[in-house]
Amino acid sequence: MDVYWLEQTQADVPAENDWLSTKEAGFLGSLCFPKRRADWRLGRWTAKRAVASCLQLPDSPPALARLEICRAPSGAPEVFIDNKRAALTISLSHRSDRALCAVGPAGVELGCDLELIEPHSDAFLADYFTAEEQALVARRPASERLRLLALLWSGKESALKALHAGLGLDTRSVIVDLVNPAIGSPGWCPFRVRSTSGKIFYGWWQSSDPVVRTLVAAPPPAPPIALKNLSAMSAHA
Repeated sequence: MDVYWLEQTQADVPAENDWLSTKEAGFLGSLCFPKRRADWRLGRWTAKRAVASCLQLPDSPPALARLEICRAPSGAPEVFIDNKRAALTISLSHRSDRALCAVGPAGVELGCDLELIEPHSDAFLADYFTAEEQALVARRPASERLRLLALLWSGKESALKALHAGLGLDTRSVIVDLVNPAIGSPGWCPFRVRSTSGKIFYGWWQSSDPVVRTLVAAPPPAPPIALKNLSAMSAHA
């Protein structure tokens, strides 16, 4: 099964809001805090451009304004085109002025996450990770631990999004297994996440400083395909 991904930064988002729908522009106006507004715009921009690319739609402002990214009762994002549900599934993540959007077929259980590689306290590891995961971190050289911890946390977040649970579930209810033990491997590497309910998600992780990105899905996804043809699409819009 093919899945696609796009990552954007605050620098990619235009100053104007003409690519938002009327409803989205109204919601943006209700947000009081500048960072919340900036993060929300970045997420919507990233999702709309990813969806437009996957559906081979123009990404001009009027065309993007026809797309709406709505929040389902579960909290998961849903895509509508001219008020009709689009036949695809997306997942979104924000971190440190970046946004990641994953796109898959309709009906797929899909989750993605973007995490910053940064120090955490010993209490963070003890409180949010299983004994199995804590042992994995302890076995690794100190030089790998920050990246590994970001990977494990990101994998959990992706799986919880695919379950439509978010952090409403105990993070220890999903356990990350690494297929490739080499933390410094380039490109996408496979991994899986086991839920204590018996559900297993297969996915891929990738690291490029200062972030780790993960994506999981059911059915199992092929290596994620980057959406890079956006400038070419704009030229034909």
